[in-house]
Amino acid sequence: MFGFCHFLNAQGYKNPVISGFHPDPSVCRVGDDYYLVTSSFEYFPGVPVFHSKDLINWTKIGHCLTRPSQLKLDKCAPSAGIYAPTIRYHEGRFYMVTTNVSGGGNFYVHTDNPSGEWSEPVFVDQGGIDPSLYFEGDKSYFVSNQNGITICEIDIKTGKKLTKGQTVWNGTGGRYPEAPHIYKKDGWYYLLISEGGTEYGHKITIARSRNIYGPYESNPANPILTHINEIAQSNPIQGTGHGDFIQAHNGSWWIVFLAFRPQSLLHHVLGRETFLAPVRWDADAWPVINGNGTVNIDMNVPTLPLQAVKPHDFSTSFDEMKLGVDWNYLRNPFMQQYSLTEKKGALRLKATSVSLDDNDSPTFAGRRQEHIDFSASTVMSLNNAKSGDEAGMTIFYSSQAHYDLSLKKTEKGKNKLVLRYKMGILNHTASEEEIPADTIYLKVEGNKDFYSFYYSLDGKEFKFLDKINVWYLSSETNGGFTGVYVGLYASSQNKNTKAFADFDSFTYKPGKME
Repeated sequence: MFGFCHFLNAQGYKNPVISGFHPDPSVCRVGDDYYLVTSSFEYFPGVPVFHSKDLINWTKIGHCLTRPSQLKLDKCAPSAGIYAPTIRYHEGRFYMVTTNVSGGGNFYVHTDNPSGEWSEPVFVDQGGIDPSLYFEGDKSYFVSNQNGITICEIDIKTGKKLTKGQTVWNGTGGRYPEAPHIYKKDGWYYLLISEGGTEYGHKITIARSRNIYGPYESNPANPILTHINEIAQSNPIQGTGHGDFIQAHNGSWWIVFLAFRPQSLLHHVLGRETFLAPVRWDADAWPVINGNGTVNIDMNVPTLPLQAVKPHDFSTSFDEMKLGVDWNYLRNPFMQQYSLTEKKGALRLKATSVSLDDNDSPTFAGRRQEHIDFSASTVMSLNNAKSGDEAGMTIFYSSQAHYDLSLKKTEKGKNKLVLRYKMGILNHTASEEEIPADTIYLKVEGNKDFYSFYYSLDGKEFKFLDKINVWYLSSETNGGFTGVYVGLYASSQNKNTKAFADFDSFTYKPGKME
């Protein structure tokens, strides 16, 4: 989640700075503290919040949307729900503004403590997506991409529009002009947007005006960030766009933005990630990103003094009272189906008739795949089970695309290990084995081309079952805007099932397996 290992110096870093499915980043600064949010779509809680002291080493500190009253995701489609957020700080208060495309539209929440609870939503009656806030004096402006980039003034206490929305710029002609942010520098209002669609043609463009309502003059050097041209055709980073500027406490300028890393046959699986680049922004001049509008994995540039952060523990023994900030549910969870107290040191998942194939909320708890090379394992037992009950581990992209390694009960009461691939209307059972135990160790290993599945009865000797291409779980294959999760689940074909699974640990290890 927090990029690669960074050393205490002031020269160079590695992209992405936040790896895995963390798209549409937005950032704000309070003193020498930086706060960043990203999109979350159909996952709950919504809108993860990160903190950093140097813009490079980030720690996830919570979520903006933690309560059903803030976030309704009932049966929303894959890649629906919460779209791009913006975070801003004004007069001692943090604001996060976003769109729930599955119901409610544009709204913002606020807090005095970004790692704590945020307010109930304040809705704004202006359409479009990718909303942003801009504060100047006693005025608050709301910006979205409704019929081009549209600005209105609002009452920040109520969300009520004080002026009619006014379209101020349509971009440079690229499709889907979106992700607007306004900044004021040297007497100019700068309007930063993205164009080209959040794929290989993505790009960032900018315009400026002496008046917030325009007219806006397009930068003759647009786009200021893109990898669509020949200079970046072999770059391991693609789809650069949707960015947000930040001026650091030492006066330097930076941009956070999304991009993806293609792996197998130019498919990306981890989702769109958060990247960082330096910005040269001279007085009265247009901003220049990293010299030539492209970025690299290895960024050999001066940085802020790097601050050590606590090494992130990717694994858990489920001894906590609640799941950590790495973990998410699908849509609004039915919390009575989850327990960390009924068996000490275990996560108990209670099966329901909602399956991973449904656009609903199955009994599922998952964390993002954050590395191209990784392994994940768990030990679990299936209890009170009958034929039709199952539980296990899933490599999950959406209800239409996931790979499941599960323990099931047969009609004769035996335990059967099943490896299933779900790809659109295709369902394939790759492996079935009868298991002489109620407790089993499950493991998956991933690399740039394949997911490989294993099991063990003792946690020491693992038996290989099968492998399958990663690209069947990619955005290029399935569409959508999310990334792969490694999940634990329990489900049943029996409406009144009493089955449950106990997961005694979960281990996630980045890096290539020996």
